Amino acid sequence: MARIPLLTHREELDSERQAVFDSVVETRGSMIRPYEVLLHTPGIAGAAAKLGHQIRYQGQLSDHDRELAIITTSQVHDCEFEWTSHVDIARSAGVAEGTITALKSGAGNIAPDDQMIVDFVRELCANSNVSDETFDEIEVAIGTSRVIELSALVGYYTFLGYAMKVAGAC
Repeated sequence: MARIPLLTHREELDSERQAVFDSVVETRGSMIRPYEVLLHTPGIAGAAAKLGHQIRYQGQLSDHDRELAIITTSQVHDCEFEWTSHVDIARSAGVAEGTITALKSGAGNIAPDDQMIVDFVRELCANSNVSDETFDEIEVAIGTSRVIELSALVGYYTFLGYAMKVAGAC
């Protein structure tokens, strides 16, 4: 049960919130829970929607790496909504079933091709930074620009998870 009302009905919103609502629906296909929470502060909701669109649809990360990072972030922060929203997308993007199982339950092994992204996300979430060793390894593998994008993605999904958890909507 949400602590605050989720803003799900366009017709009940003022014009500023309706504009953000429409933008989210236009870019996502429907209103989705993070924005049902964030619409309480339409300026933040609008800015977040633009950043999210950039990260999800216009970034340089491969679909595999992006979705792996999203489900790892959702697992670290225990945000079931984001996990459920992205796990099938992650499967479709080629994230190994063993990795998905290991992330969700802690049983099994992370696929070797997935380990670097998982380790980066976990370390960043735990420490708000990564070691030089972790940075160097991932920078060689995906390049500077993608490391920055990956860091922004983790921050973005952490932000969404925090807002939804505080609202009781995760």
